[in-house]
Amino acid sequence: MIVEEIDRLKKELKAVIMAHNYQLPEVQDVADFVGDSLELATKSRNTDADYIVLAGVDFMAETASILNPNKTVLIPSHLASCEMARYLEPKTIEEYKRTYPEAKVVLYINSTAECKALADSICTSANAAKIVNLIDSDTVLFGPDANLAKYVSKNTRKRVIPLPPNGHCYVHTYFDPEEVLKIKREKGGEIMAHPECVEEVQAIADVVASTGGMIKHVATSKSKRFIVVTECDMTYRLKKLYPDREFIPAWDNAICLGMKQITLKKILESLTYKRYKVQVDNEVAQKARRAVERMFELT
Repeated sequence: MIVEEIDRLKKELKAVIMAHNYQLPEVQDVADFVGDSLELATKSRNTDADYIVLAGVDFMAETASILNPNKTVLIPSHLASCEMARYLEPKTIEEYKRTYPEAKVVLYINSTAECKALADSICTSANAAKIVNLIDSDTVLFGPDANLAKYVSKNTRKRVIPLPPNGHCYVHTYFDPEEVLKIKREKGGEIMAHPECVEEVQAIADVVASTGGMIKHVATSKSKRFIVVTECDMTYRLKKLYPDREFIPAWDNAICLGMKQITLKKILESLTYKRYKVQVDNEVAQKARRAVERMFELT
């Protein structure tokens, strides 16, 4: 009943539901498009829908709104937030820019609109190293994820300075490399780790990739079993795409609480009452849009 009503309202409003790979299985199933942060940004940029219901967290909905000033972007829950994004504040960026005036600022898409407005370019975990390599500066201020900054530093020719030095995703920092290796010893398979994981986990992985990158890796891998070191519902997305493969979550409790605020009931309420509308200050949105569009230009 609830799915049928969601479908009816989507048609009535000319709405599209876009969901992140970490969403609950039933939310992924009702979505018109499921993907990682880069894929969601790209898709929102090209949609002809009047309403975009973003089943993700706040920065994703803000990005969709920034890229679509003439469309209505809805996020089904005010509690769907990214704790990592809150590690970085505009004043911190301004302080670092004064200390390193020659440096360009590349910000992870997991950042607030106000922070994006101060960036030279945005990046995602799928294209971070490429963006930093292409930006016209030998020194790059990179935030808010320090683990991704370290990954980028190892995979570029640039001096990468994390801002702040302790920014992280609580889900990805929970993974214990010894526990991951224990799973591999007992069950075999390839380890796929997200670059938000700590260095020690990245070091033992067979592949370090964004969630979209993991999907692409499985498509070309000869392995039949994969240990997935990221948010646990990524295994549902992978299993749906590759039912002939086995996907083992590295930890069953690797749960992003912000993502799990989105439910079918809240999506239905969002469509019914047109809530909650995402609004970004126009001046902030214009500056942030330039930084996001710069990412697309560079890639």
